Amino acid sequence: MYIEKILSPVDLKGLDLKALQVVADETRRAVLNRVSKHGGHVGPNLGFVEATVALHYVFNAPKDKLVFDVSHQSYPHKVLTGRASGFLGDVDDMNAISGYSSPAECPEYDNFEVGHTSTSISLATGLQKARDVKGTDENIIAIIGDGSLSGGEAFEGLSEASELGTGIIIVVNDNEMSIAENHGGIYKNLRALRESGGTCEHNWFKAWGFEYKYLEEGNNIEKLIEVFRSVKDTDKPTVVHIHTEKGHGYAPAVKNKEAWHWGLPFNLEDGSRPVRNADGTMPEVVACEDYAELFSDWMLREMKHDKTLIAVTAGTPTAAGFTPDKRKEAGKQHIDMGIAEEQAVAMISGMAKGGLHPVWTVYSTFVQRTYDQIAQDLCINANPAVINVVGGGVNSMNDITHICLFDIPMLCSIPGLIYLAPTTCEEYFAMMRWAIQQDQKPIAIRTPSNGVVHTAEPVDAEYGYAPKYKVMHRGSKVAIIAAGSFYQKGENVVRLLADKGIDATLINPRYLNAVDVDVLNALKDDHQLVVTLEDGCKDGGFGERIASYYGTSQMKVLVGGIKKGLYDRYDVHELLANNRLLDEQIVEDVLGIVD
Repeated sequence: MYIEKILSPVDLKGLDLKALQVVADETRRAVLNRVSKHGGHVGPNLGFVEATVALHYVFNAPKDKLVFDVSHQSYPHKVLTGRASGFLGDVDDMNAISGYSSPAECPEYDNFEVGHTSTSISLATGLQKARDVKGTDENIIAIIGDGSLSGGEAFEGLSEASELGTGIIIVVNDNEMSIAENHGGIYKNLRALRESGGTCEHNWFKAWGFEYKYLEEGNNIEKLIEVFRSVKDTDKPTVVHIHTEKGHGYAPAVKNKEAWHWGLPFNLEDGSRPVRNADGTMPEVVACEDYAELFSDWMLREMKHDKTLIAVTAGTPTAAGFTPDKRKEAGKQHIDMGIAEEQAVAMISGMAKGGLHPVWTVYSTFVQRTYDQIAQDLCINANPAVINVVGGGVNSMNDITHICLFDIPMLCSIPGLIYLAPTTCEEYFAMMRWAIQQDQKPIAIRTPSNGVVHTAEPVDAEYGYAPKYKVMHRGSKVAIIAAGSFYQKGENVVRLLADKGIDATLINPRYLNAVDVDVLNALKDDHQLVVTLEDGCKDGGFGERIASYYGTSQMKVLVGGIKKGLYDRYDVHELLANNRLLDEQIVEDVLGIVD
């Protein structure tokens, strides 16, 4: 194999075209080997194999700088920059390689930690400016997928690259897809450019001041080398628009591009999941409920009775359970922004102002991309839109760029926003119904991330705007206030304390954004310690707000949560243990504090 001997892109330079095609074929097989055994981004990487080989053949990394957008198309780049073992070895070797661009992993060839979208051009303009000031002559190449062009930062980066006016190469990888189908007016022009071979009268990139090259055969190494050579060492802002095929070279990924954007391990022979066991048998599959499916089914039922109910997503429709068939069923009552969270928040504010009932579903890790719009466009205007936050907590995505631990401190710092934390499926939908029907304030709801837990106990239908905690069991000495998906952990702790002779109070706070002073004050008479538990970053979070309320009183407060940090591909049990959040550790700490 060639790729086992390629330790850097320099090793490509002496190869002829036939050998480069073999490298591409081997790289594609290596990518498939990894994702079939380890999981990861499939379609984006398969479609960018030939372009990666051509880029590294023509340009001279690491002197020339490649900046990947999202970097879910950077697997071939990793294979060709000394990390092939992470694609050819066993699962332990694969675990050592991030799914994204990472200078912590490879500082020579990976210029930035990148996992969110629409950033590559802006990052590259910084390198562009640094080169111009220093008077050096390296090429700066930003790689951006067409789906990422829907994000506002991509527009800002293009504007600045044009303004700087010096050499920068922006490779637009146009596979006609985002995660799902593309949405936004820019895609009309991309389609016109594709259909005209790059010659149509209206060219969005030329209008912004870019030199422009179009390549229809974006999976043809020879053609790619030719176009990249034509722009190498340019002194002008230049766009190279290449038309590629998402999932190229693997039939299942080409046939169903959305489903194969990212996935868990699969059977490489036929694309079936799950992977067969070593003896050829299939592992047992246990059917389980999923909040995304439950939410989308519930929304579709509600939509039939309320034409003002609008499901909103921002490039990740399946986060809300809106698969292609459900998007079709919803029709105009589902709208996807493309990868544009800022637009989503401003638009749901406008929709609520106009009398609609929008519910925007967003992954916890992507909320931070639109903090300002939540504060300014939504909350200052007090428009009653609903934000459905999914994946928040330790059991969600865990790459350093996708940590889902910061939504509680972030959202709870914004005045005028109520952030609710349901503990069960029944409570979740009761809160959702109330949030949609009320007309006074924006409401965020944190979908539980510890699986779908049901209760036979009645749940409240009304929640109001002032925080009102729910005392689930009244004991003494110790109170456990356990929020959202850590509520069941609170139940476990109370049971373990009972075994130690402590009848602890258990409280479901429900509201993350503010304290219920009546409940907290009532604990002062017969409690020594309040323990708060939250599934996220404790710095600036829910528990610290309670600790601050008790202040100089006699009440002791033990704040349980994750210490602020940037964790990469962490083990959940280890993370909980390191933060003293295992049930037994919490009990041990309580016993060390109370009399």
